[in-house]
Amino acid sequence: MTNTLTIRRPDDWHVHLRDGQMLKDVVDFTARQFGRAIIMPNLKPPVTTVEAGRAYRERIMAAVDPALDFTPLMTAYLTDGMDASEIERGHAEGVFTAAKLYPANATTNSSHGVTDVVKIHDTLETMQRIGMPLLIHGEVTDQHVDIFDREAVFIDQVLQELVQDFPGLKVVFEHITTKDAVDFVMESGPNIAATITPHHLDFNRNAIFQGGIRPHFYCLPIAKRELHRDALRKAATSGNAKFFLGTDTAPHVVAAKESACGCAGIFCAPHAMESYAKTFDEEKALDKLEGFASLFGPAFYGLPVNEGTMTLTRKDNTVPASITADGTEAIPFHAGETLAWSVN
Repeated sequence: MTNTLTIRRPDDWHVHLRDGQMLKDVVDFTARQFGRAIIMPNLKPPVTTVEAGRAYRERIMAAVDPALDFTPLMTAYLTDGMDASEIERGHAEGVFTAAKLYPANATTNSSHGVTDVVKIHDTLETMQRIGMPLLIHGEVTDQHVDIFDREAVFIDQVLQELVQDFPGLKVVFEHITTKDAVDFVMESGPNIAATITPHHLDFNRNAIFQGGIRPHFYCLPIAKRELHRDALRKAATSGNAKFFLGTDTAPHVVAAKESACGCAGIFCAPHAMESYAKTFDEEKALDKLEGFASLFGPAFYGLPVNEGTMTLTRKDNTVPASITADGTEAIPFHAGETLAWSVN
């Protein structure tokens, strides 16, 4: 039995840090574990300009503990009227690592998102030309489509055509939740990859409804059936370089989660690597964790791996029931549970 595992320091390729006091309270949870993180741009207002991206990066760095070695990688929020030259300038100036496609109203703060992919074809052509990755929240928003089917329908109605129209575009299908998505990524070319969260590996949709509505298990894309969770676990632990780590950590205060809104998102940053280690251990694939967490993401983005290392030790680690955030409390993923792994 492996009791100690040392890997290259990992990166998180999907992070929500929010802004203001919430940013200050949560950013170090990510910075302590990860060398770099792809930062989501769905603020209010969203990050749609180079200047906004640069300013947000500065606020992040001002909030990070200076003793921590951490690099935020910024993204642009795509809109119907996006200026392709702004995206190109941001990428050339080292501000934007990637651009994010939110279908309008698909998730938190996505009301300014794209209503029809045709409207951003000029931007996608530019991104394909300059080698800038497109990050996709892959769900349709049609009200007649069942919420549990929205990812699969997105593949059929949007993603397949997008990949055909832009065969050279790098695409990250983010926080995938279905066997359909796993199959699509595996059957696509080398420029199509996917991130997988710790929570979609850990529970299926039953968790949301056990003993009543459990809002702290509600996220978007919503968790699916067990057969889909099983497919995700097999993909993540397979050693296939198309699948890599992206937590989609999304902190909300308790009042926002336990409300009529029931805001979507799971705050998994505080014990992200311990949670991934739990899954890989259960799948008898700890030897595959370094690739998933530390190697495959940088390779896809064309970046060097981190120089430092992280050591995980098999040692009981009790997750607190709540964490102080934004002047009140937020509930972390695995709240109150004892995990079998600890980050040294």
